[in-house]
Amino acid sequence: MVLFATVMLFGVFIASLAQVLLKKSAQQEHESGIREYLNWMVILGYAMMFLATLCSVFAYRVVPISLAMVLDATGYIFVTIFGFVFFKERVTGRRFLALVLIISGILVYALLGQEI
Repeated sequence: MVLFATVMLFGVFIASLAQVLLKKSAQQEHESGIREYLNWMVILGYAMMFLATLCSVFAYRVVPISLAMVLDATGYIFVTIFGFVFFKERVTGRRFLALVLIISGILVYALLGQEI
């Protein structure tokens, strides 16, 4: 099951990177409407989202839904880190508290999830 959980976590990570590419593309000026949607960042971003979906479908064959939801929540952590690194977005107190709650939930599941 560790392999499948790792594949799922990899898919969440890839989806988070894809969101960065799509946002970067949306922030740029494009010479035409068609170029706004047909450029390398958008195409690669959607290809990465497709790969993330395949990872999830593969992992759902073995990973229990309860664990899958916990792994999926790591996407919020990845997106916040990528937003800070790539877009210089501030991590407000509210966002930091949300991340602490997400990480706490992941830890609670890791420590007690097997008994539930």
